[in-house]
Amino acid sequence: MAVLQAGAAGGGGRLIVVGAGVAGMRTVVEMRRLGYAGGITLIGTERHRTYDRPQLSKAVLGGEADSATIAVDWDGLAADLRLGETAGVLYGTADGAGVETAGGRRYDGDAVVIATGAVANRLPGAPHHVLRTLDDTLGMRARFRPGLRVVIVGASWTGAEAATAAVRAGCEVTVVHRGAEPLAAIAGDEVGAYCRGWYEQAGVALRLGRVAERVEPAGLLLAGGEVLPADAVLVATGASPAVGWLRGSPVALGDGVLVDEGLRTGLATVYAVGDCAAFVSRRYGTRIRVDHWDTAMNGPAVAAANLLGGDEVYDPVPYFWSEQFGRSLHWVGRREAWHRPVWRGGPQDEAWGVCWFSGEYLAAFLGVNRGRDALQARRLIQAGASLDQERAADPSVPLKKAAR
Repeated sequence: MAVLQAGAAGGGGRLIVVGAGVAGMRTVVEMRRLGYAGGITLIGTERHRTYDRPQLSKAVLGGEADSATIAVDWDGLAADLRLGETAGVLYGTADGAGVETAGGRRYDGDAVVIATGAVANRLPGAPHHVLRTLDDTLGMRARFRPGLRVVIVGASWTGAEAATAAVRAGCEVTVVHRGAEPLAAIAGDEVGAYCRGWYEQAGVALRLGRVAERVEPAGLLLAGGEVLPADAVLVATGASPAVGWLRGSPVALGDGVLVDEGLRTGLATVYAVGDCAAFVSRRYGTRIRVDHWDTAMNGPAVAAANLLGGDEVYDPVPYFWSEQFGRSLHWVGRREAWHRPVWRGGPQDEAWGVCWFSGEYLAAFLGVNRGRDALQARRLIQAGASLDQERAADPSVPLKKAAR
């Protein structure tokens, strides 16, 4: 059943989109593409117009760009932009929904799409840096100088990218990671052990198996009492869904806003998309939340279609990428501890990859300087194709040619 009507204009309906990041912007774009002519209000906490968040820890932090704003024809989209306003309360019934901001402004609508994204995790103690917003990134970059002692907490995607930029700026960089190896949480210890060498080659001091407890004025306090001296501390330990404002609201929360496979909450007039949405995946038989650009870009097409009466299913193969220490990394799929790794080339090569198999089926893939492999791996996983593992291990054979 349609919540909103395509072609509805004037008093024919109003959609409230909360969150002006990529997921919120894409919701507006998709609604207009599908013919919705009713009113749209887009509420965003930041005063910046929508920008490309993955570029923050890459081009922006590295000094190659000062902004990552996405070119959007807001006038053509006829959206009422309300930037610099923070959502405070969601209210809704089976017939309508709306939002009251922290400042007390009320926006009534026929439907609400929650696209509030995620907020960076922090440590207790003294002020420190994170990389989640444009202002965060510009603030960190402004401090870079030769000899600056930077301690980064986290050796996953963002932490490695930040270390790359800091080293290039001449900073003295130490990375603290609670895991046994970099990227071990996603790729396992064996693969992570090879990534460790990248830090050593770049001149980064890597402290593995150490837990950061709090930030002190003099530096970072580790469990056990050691303090790492620092002029600047950057915490890059991931992000948590920005759903605190929804506590006590009519929608169910867990690791994000709980939605079904069509991105609907339990309330017919409220949907959730992007980093804050924990959706039911048919492919994986569980509820998942994917905090990456690809989800923010593509999930809104499903939500928009269903708001207008469709019955679309959102069930992607997770995909994300990173640029660290002169290497391009691409990840697709989901790896479980029991999946069998098959190396595609070796880490001694400039370009290599690892395929993880569930039986004869490809489950996940990590490519280092093998972007084409990653695109093919994603298609193979989506298709549920079985692969010849000997051919998959041969880097001279296109990965798609390993399909049986």
